[in-house]
Amino acid sequence: MTQSADINPQRTSHELPPAVVFAPGDKVVLAPYGVGSVCGTCLRPVAGHERLYYELSFPGVTARAYVPVASPQIAGLRAALTEGDLPRLLKCLQEGTLVLPRQWSARQRLLTEVLMSGDPFALATLIGELRRRNQERSLPDLDAQTFRRAIKLLEQETLELEGQAAQQLRALLMGALAEDGA
Repeated sequence: MTQSADINPQRTSHELPPAVVFAPGDKVVLAPYGVGSVCGTCLRPVAGHERLYYELSFPGVTARAYVPVASPQIAGLRAALTEGDLPRLLKCLQEGTLVLPRQWSARQRLLTEVLMSGDPFALATLIGELRRRNQERSLPDLDAQTFRRAIKLLEQETLELEGQAAQQLRALLMGALAEDGA
């Protein structure tokens, strides 16, 4: 996987980041499927024009997903975590803080946004914050459901990673689930 260089210093903040290019065999994440791999690219007809798409496969799913090569970030396609990401992920899980609104509706909106983003570092920060709150006082039902869902999402993405940091991360996640009584 390579990332194209940003050669436009005039780029404004509302523009998309440079496109990421994936190669066959690259591990990727696409909600709602989870972690999968790039099989290759193919041309598909869209509105009378041929467009180039990444063809993605996911374990346990026979269907394939297709994401436009020109704009994978719009579809939410991103590179899967690597072992090199684990120290930062562990730090987010252990030390990250997230200011959660006291008002229920605003808090649920924020929690849903973090879950839907699929960003593993935001998920780790959310898990760490909710774990601290759960240790102080049991979480309300919807917060507890979000807590368990965030743990499952992060666990799924780190399942294939190996090494001491991966084991430590999984132990922290399982410990958080056990504390919640799930």
